[in-house]
Amino acid sequence: MVNKSTTIAADDKQARLKHLIKRMPNLPGVYKMLGKNGDILYVGKAKSLKNRVNSYFAKTIDHPKTRALVSRIHNIETIITRSETEALLLEQNLIKEHRPPYNVLLRDDKSYLYVFISADQPYPRLAYGRGKAKHQKGKFFGPFPSAHAAKETLTLMQKMFQMRQCTNTFFRQRKRPCLEYQIKRCRAPCVGLVSPEEYAEDVQNTIRFLKGDSSDIHSALIDKMEDAAEELEFEKAAFYRDQLSMLREVQSRQAVYTVKGEADVISIASQAGMTCVNVLTVRGGRVLGGKNYFPDVDSSEPINSNLSAFITSFYFQVTDDLPPEIIISHELPDQQALQEALSTHFESRTVIKTNVREHRAEWLDLAKLNAHNALKTKLGDYLELHARFGALKEVLQPVTEANIDRIECFDISHTMGEATIASCVVFDQGGARKRDYRQYAIHGVQDGDDYAAMAQALTRRYKKHPLPDILLIDGGKGQLNMAKNVLTELGILNDTLLIGVAKGEGRKAGLEVLHFIDHEPLDLPMDSKALHLIMNIRDEAHRFAITAHRKKRDKRRSSSVLEAIPGLGEKRRRDLLNHFGGLQQLLGASQQELEGVNGIGKVMANTIYKVLHE
Repeated sequence: MVNKSTTIAADDKQARLKHLIKRMPNLPGVYKMLGKNGDILYVGKAKSLKNRVNSYFAKTIDHPKTRALVSRIHNIETIITRSETEALLLEQNLIKEHRPPYNVLLRDDKSYLYVFISADQPYPRLAYGRGKAKHQKGKFFGPFPSAHAAKETLTLMQKMFQMRQCTNTFFRQRKRPCLEYQIKRCRAPCVGLVSPEEYAEDVQNTIRFLKGDSSDIHSALIDKMEDAAEELEFEKAAFYRDQLSMLREVQSRQAVYTVKGEADVISIASQAGMTCVNVLTVRGGRVLGGKNYFPDVDSSEPINSNLSAFITSFYFQVTDDLPPEIIISHELPDQQALQEALSTHFESRTVIKTNVREHRAEWLDLAKLNAHNALKTKLGDYLELHARFGALKEVLQPVTEANIDRIECFDISHTMGEATIASCVVFDQGGARKRDYRQYAIHGVQDGDDYAAMAQALTRRYKKHPLPDILLIDGGKGQLNMAKNVLTELGILNDTLLIGVAKGEGRKAGLEVLHFIDHEPLDLPMDSKALHLIMNIRDEAHRFAITAHRKKRDKRRSSSVLEAIPGLGEKRRRDLLNHFGGLQQLLGASQQELEGVNGIGKVMANTIYKVLHE
């Protein structure tokens, strides 16, 4: 039954927002849509603030995500800017700072991988990491769209030029060559088996190769091999011969990439309410790989507008590398403004192109092909997920008439009360929103008290974040009543549909019962798509909780073993773990190997060995 006072409050809110929109200017700027508690739900930019904001309240809007957003808006704030470019830059700064839940935020928003050569002298390190220049000073190469591509390049560099990859701590502590030297992937600079001059040549060859200048390396290696053979240094000649062999193999594999150019090639495809964007990365004329994204966009919007929204999010949220060219499949409505904004933000000029020829047209065709293929594959999963959300809405009609888009689920994991962790997973009609997942380490409750642990997690979560459309609690009536009390104390009980998911008879999957606060329990059939959705979300919450719990528990146990050793301080515990690479390797070390660790003498090594093995 609909509460009369609730209806009056909703009408009052609509009238207040309508009056607010009427007073907005027809000027460019940024608008912030605020929730009940003043939290930012959405940040957007506009050429005309009045027209853009007013469009959200049109009766023709049928996208569930937009309807869910509008239903939660309690206030709108605006910031006027001098141009659309300024508005775009300000919008992205606000999105980065506040991470609004309804913005087009990429589900996989990790930074790209880069291969880098450190600035350490005289023996630089070759490694890879996420984000450009976020690790240490040095030269960076990439980006690589996939971890596989970066690791494959790194392995190839190791085999060909044998630069070290170990950390500086490990490097300084070595007294003898490690396994990498034995399998001919490092020349053991840590123990002086290669001179700084020879190592510098390996570094330069690596840099040349990563830049695509392999022809010079080829000639230099031939000269060195012949010189070594003439001087009867056959082992050294064989070393250069092996490098040449690997180089020829790589050159033959990359013969197709003989053109020059650095670009990101971006293609968008849309079908049946789903959108896929493929980003193809080209550096030094070589295609380093591609990655597919499935952004949260309204598919009823023009496809070029959605592409513009993706490109904006991608360059301001994901990558920190701007190539000289961005080749796209559709011309953008704000192409010039976006081009200027990117050039301003990265302090580097770029050109956005749609009409390209020759090899650039081939790159674009490749990106289009990948986008369409990925969309076709994903569409099957999407349609199934959409059907499950539809089935859930249908079975919950007697309980609620509200839109169902965002679902959050909590679970508790511990081992006999040890290292208790609460997990929160988030799903919407696009699937799991992993970037919104959260873990809560529980403190100050009695060991094994799941009710108190859940109450603490819910309180910490919803003091700061808005409630979803449905809040799932893994548990029966007891957990449900506990959650009800928490939300009542926070004054937000009526802002969500609270459901307890109880195990069925024999705790068998498919026999779950749904409990509600003011409604009879629902016992759904095993073949119900609605039940499959709830089970999927509940199982994901359990997986996320138990993974975090085990990690925390194992970390605590591993550190506590060393903490029990008298006279072994924090620094020496850290040195031990760094030297051997972890607790398991430390447990397998002999007493003599323990003595070889910097700062660990014979007496302490004997003590450590006895504690670990007795």
